[in-house]
Amino acid sequence: MLVYLHGLNSSKLSAKAGVLRNRLEPVPVFAPSYPAHRPDEAIATLSKFFAGMGGEGNPVVVGSSMGGFYGQYLARRFPMKHLFMINPALRPWVLLSEFVGQTMTTADGEAYPITRELVESTRRYGIADPGDGVATTLFLDKGDEVIDYRIAESVYRTCGRVIVYEGGDHAFQHVDEAIAIIRESL
Repeated sequence: MLVYLHGLNSSKLSAKAGVLRNRLEPVPVFAPSYPAHRPDEAIATLSKFFAGMGGEGNPVVVGSSMGGFYGQYLARRFPMKHLFMINPALRPWVLLSEFVGQTMTTADGEAYPITRELVESTRRYGIADPGDGVATTLFLDKGDEVIDYRIAESVYRTCGRVIVYEGGDHAFQHVDEAIAIIRESL
């Protein structure tokens, strides 16, 4: 079983979720809906989701952007077979701070302001030491125009598998290569 965690302004209907479902069939792929732009609610919703999985075994989790950020936090609270992160936003308090005062819109059409409170609320879900034994693989596109791939590369270089692709973008253009690697963990 695979759980996909979408990014900040995305949804459970994201293109990546659809590609994972199609290419990994017959493996069940779940993409829970959660408010990625409200960190406390996101963690509460996702915690309830993972707690509700009960005896269904340890899932493989794929988190994209903010979904990767939340995934690394949740991997320290719920059993996961493997955590895969695609262009993860590992320091959203830095990334989002340049957008304070702007309004963003989710894939579901909800407009929300980027406030200092929102930015600071992400800090409590950061991971101080990712080298604690959680099996982790990162897929990074050097051409990501939103997040500098070198941040995640430096954080996980000694404690995870880091795969860096030339070119690409934040949407992640190397999904076929990533799926071949994800499939090995299922």
